Amino acid sequence: MLHLRGCLLVVLMVLACAAAAETPPYTLSGSIVQGGIVFGKTLPGSRVYQDGQALRVSDAGDFLLGFTRDAPASSQFRIRLPDGRQIDETLEVKSREYQIQRIDGLPQQKVTPHGPGVLTRIRREGAVVSKARRRNDDRQDFLAGFIWPAKGPITGVYGSQRILNGQPRRPHFGVDVAAPVGTPVRAPAAGIVTLAEPDLFFSGGTLIIDHGHRLTSSFLHLHKLHVAVGDRVEQGELIAEVGATGRVTGAHLDWRMNLRDRRVDPQFLVPPMPDVHRISSSPGKP
Repeated sequence: MLHLRGCLLVVLMVLACAAAAETPPYTLSGSIVQGGIVFGKTLPGSRVYQDGQALRVSDAGDFLLGFTRDAPASSQFRIRLPDGRQIDETLEVKSREYQIQRIDGLPQQKVTPHGPGVLTRIRREGAVVSKARRRNDDRQDFLAGFIWPAKGPITGVYGSQRILNGQPRRPHFGVDVAAPVGTPVRAPAAGIVTLAEPDLFFSGGTLIIDHGHRLTSSFLHLHKLHVAVGDRVEQGELIAEVGATGRVTGAHLDWRMNLRDRRVDPQFLVPPMPDVHRISSSPGKP
C-alpha cells in the first residue's frame, strides 16, 4: 500500500510539473491594435522587450506594451525568464481606419507659425514637454484603472487626419471632449504631476501626469490649473478646468496618452462615454 501511495504521489507530481510547463509564464491583457495598450504580467525578475526596446518590469512582474497609430502588422515580443529561458513571440497587430477631420477658422499663425521668436518658443516648449514625459520609476498607478477626466460630446478622436484651414497637418493623437469653460477636469488615474504650464503656444494651459512606467496623460487647452509639478494626485481628484486656450476654435479638453515614445489611444482604457454625450464612435474599429 505504501508503495502504491508513493507511486501515485510521483505520478501526481509529474502531472503537476507537466501542467506547469504548459502554462505560459506571462499574460497579456488589452488591445493588440494600432494605438492600443496592453497590460502584461510575468515572473518577477524577468526581462521584457518589445521590438528590441527593453521595458520596465515591476518587482511583481508587471509591464506595459504600446502600439503606435501606424504600427506595422507585427510586433516582436521577447521575455528572458529568471531561469535563463527565452520566449520569442510575434504579436499580430490589428489595423484601424481613421477619420478625416476638417477644422476651419483657426488663427493662421497657429496653423503655419512663422517668425524666429515664435519658432524658438515652439522648440523650447517641445523640449519642456519631452522632458516631462521622461520620468521613469516603478510606480504602478496604472493598475488601478482609468476613468474619464471630463464628460461631454466627443468631438475629436485619436488618429484622425487633421485638415486645418484647408491644409493637411499631423494626425490628432488625443480624444477631444467638448465642455464649457470652467468644467472640472479630474485625474483619470493616480500619478505624479510632471508638467503644469498655463500657456503653451499650441496646447495652451497644459498638464502632464505620470502614472508609472512612463505612461503619461496630457491635458490640453486648459483654463485653470489646480495642481503643480511634483504633486501627487489620486484618481478623481480635481486637477484643472476645461478651457479654450492654444490652437482651438472652442472650449474642450484634449486628453492624450504616451507610453514611452509611443502615442496611444486613451479610449482603450476607459468605458464608452455615456450615450447622451457620445457623438463619434469609440476607438476605431480594426
